Order: sequence, then structure tokens, then C-alpha cells
Amino acid sequence: MFPTTRRAVLQSLVGGSLLMPGLLRELLAEGRTDDDPLMPKQPHFSARAKRVIFVFSNGGVSHMDTFDHKPELYKADGKLTGIGGGLSNEQRVLLRPLWDFKPGGQCGTLVSDLFPYLRECMDDVCLIRSLHGNDNEHYNATLGMHTGSFFFARPSIGSWVSYGLGTENQNLPSFVALAPQMPYAGTQIFNNDFLPAYHQGVRVLGGQEPVANLRRRSAKEIQQRELDFADVLNNKHLQERTPDSNLSARIRSFETAFHMQASAPEAFAIDDESDETLASYGLKRGQNEGFAWQCLVARRLAERGVRFTEIVDGSSSHNWDQHGDMAEHAQHAKNIDQPLAALLKDLKQRGMFEETLVVWTTEFGRTPGVDGDKGRGHHSACFSSWLAGAGVRGGMTYGKTDELGATVAEHGVHVHDFHATILHLLGIDHTRLTYRHAGRDYRLTDVHGRIVQAILS
Repeated sequence: MFPTTRRAVLQSLVGGSLLMPGLLRELLAEGRTDDDPLMPKQPHFSARAKRVIFVFSNGGVSHMDTFDHKPELYKADGKLTGIGGGLSNEQRVLLRPLWDFKPGGQCGTLVSDLFPYLRECMDDVCLIRSLHGNDNEHYNATLGMHTGSFFFARPSIGSWVSYGLGTENQNLPSFVALAPQMPYAGTQIFNNDFLPAYHQGVRVLGGQEPVANLRRRSAKEIQQRELDFADVLNNKHLQERTPDSNLSARIRSFETAFHMQASAPEAFAIDDESDETLASYGLKRGQNEGFAWQCLVARRLAERGVRFTEIVDGSSSHNWDQHGDMAEHAQHAKNIDQPLAALLKDLKQRGMFEETLVVWTTEFGRTPGVDGDKGRGHHSACFSSWLAGAGVRGGMTYGKTDELGATVAEHGVHVHDFHATILHLLGIDHTRLTYRHAGRDYRLTDVHGRIVQAILS
């Protein structure tokens, strides 16, 4: 074998890498490692869900205006009383919900007029009305909902799932974040933090090029030769150094990128869908951005074996944070209602619903009392979220808040419990999914979390 350096050889690859076949075979025979940290892993026990589509509505969706009907709050409109819960008990004038509630599906779950499409899907949805967290600030609450930590950067739930289960499709990432815009916690929502870097989420923006550099710039065969040669040199470079997961992940990223150039464009090509399917999501042919596009792409990624897909609804500047006027909730609800309902129906029609867990959540709820002019304040003491699909009892509600929607009155579900239950549906024992870092074992649920058994089918 001739003496050389990784940099010298890579600099010599000119004009498309016309390598002598014999030399390439000799290099490849030197023991290129094929250990793949993203290979599918067995769960701790039999799983109901194979994959997750996690929908996050950014800004704090008002529970009493959407999924938590409060007749007494209509009657108490304008009265001065303590709001209860949260981080404040100051006196505020109570504000009635702006929308009426009607029963949905055969189960009769009450849902507001903000969500007429989703209301008809409630037979497939388990609605949790007693979720609660630890912080009333957007950044901290968003961090907590994604990482289980409200105050310190930690791996996101998608990274934990990737670490625990790997991926079903080696040509696509295990964790994808459909995030054209960033919510309050920024990239931390799909960050691997101290987990090996293989498990960081790949951000997808939408538009003409959903992922940067997705189109090949040279023939596939030439690219494959370059990749094989570089991989041998990269692994030699790695073996001569202290084990480094970031370096290993960077090396593997070239392989992933190569395969994504073949597989990802097809996954994002929604024009392959029928007119009927596009219309059900509210999409026009040729449209390649927007929340409806994110929902349809999420289904296509799930169909192709992506383990965890997050859909981000809203940004840090345009979201559900209505302090000034609650009426603005209407435009945000209209944006997500039809596509989410279409996603649930589409999964059922394709036989994927029983193996796909769909989660919808937000960082916290809102106060029963007025904040600002005609809006509501931040309220982590109680809020609503829902799950649907694999292993979840549809057509039910779980937990209750008090008559004004200020505090949890029955069967509280902390964010840690929420995470523990999601992992359980994936066949993961949340107490055993750990990673040693800085001298201690970390996990998504920290030292907390209980499985909400009552919502499991």
C-alpha cells in the first residue's frame, strides 16, 4: 500500500475521480467498517407503534377555546377573579371562549368550531385535557416538551427514539424535522445534544429544494467511487484517533447524503399523489410548502420507514401566542385543521394507522383571564394535547380541569408522563433508555415519568 494522507488523496481526485479499479478494490479490502449505529434495533418489548409523527403547534394553544369545553367560563365572562394555577394568581377579568363547541364522531367528544375537520375524527383520537408542565416561558416550555428538560439543553425526543430504535430505511434519516421556520427553542427541538451525532434530526424546509444539495452534481457511479474511496480514508483517519462519535457521524453523513440524493427527492415528490389525495389535504398540484405539504410529506416519510418525523406549526414570530386578540386563533386553526384530519384519514386508508403514532401538542395552554387587550396569558398549569393511532384508545378523553380551565382537577399528566407513554407505545421502557454522559446516566424522562395506562388500547 502506498504511503499517503487523507488530504493528499482527496486533493488528487480530479475530473470525477478516475480511479484505477485495482487500486480501489485494494483500498476497500483494507477493512472498511460497516458497523451502523442506525441499524434497526429491537425494542425492550413488543411495540404497538413503529414510527411517530409529532406535530408541534408553537406559541401556546388555548385549551378552553379548542378542546376543553368550559360552560362556566361562558357564564363568568367579565367577572374579576383569581385565575389559579400557573405562576400567577393575580386578579384578572375572565374571558369567555369565542367559539362554540359541538360533539364529534360517534364518541361525542366536544370540540370547538375552530376544528370542524378534526372534530369528525375524534373516534380515532385520545384527547388528554390534563397535561401540565413546569414553566410559563415559551423557550423553556418548548424545550421541556421536546427534551424533558425545561432549563438545560438535552437531546430531543426524536433523537432519543433514533438512538433507541435506529431506522427502518438506511437511505433516509431516522429523524426528520419538517421545520420551515424555527419555534422558540430553535434548533434544540431536533438536536442530539450529548447523544451520538448520528441521531440529530435532519431539517427540511420545503420549497424547490427541501434539503440543500439534494441534486447530484456528477454521475451516480462516479459519486459512488468517490464515496467508497473517501470512506476508506476517513475510517483510517478515525482509527488513528481517540473514539469520537462526532467524527464518526460526520463520516457516515456522506453515505447518508449519497443515499438521500436517490431516495429523498422521490419522498418529497408529492405530485405523484392523486388529485383526490392532494385535495383532501387542501393542496394544489405543484405546491411545495405550507403546513398541508408538511403533513403529506410526513405521511410519505413514515411510509418509507423514517422513525420519527416532527411537523413544526408556526415560528417564533408568527404563532398561537395571542395576547392581544384571541380571534387570531382562527387563522392558525384553519391552517392546520383540514391537513391534520386528512393525515389521520390517509394513514387509515393506507393501513398505516395501527403502526403509526400521531401526536399533537403545544408548549402550554392559556389563562382563563384576559391578558393584554382581548387575549390570554401563558398557562402551564393545564392544557390539552392528543394522540391517535398505534396502541391508543380512540374516542376517549382523559383528565379534567376545573370549571374555568385554570387547574388540573383530575388525572394530571405531566410532560414526563406524556414522554414515557410515547416511548412505551414504541416498545421502549423509558427507565432503561439511558445514555451515560458526564458521569451519570441521562434519560428523556430524567428521574420522573409514569405510563398513562388508561389511554392504551
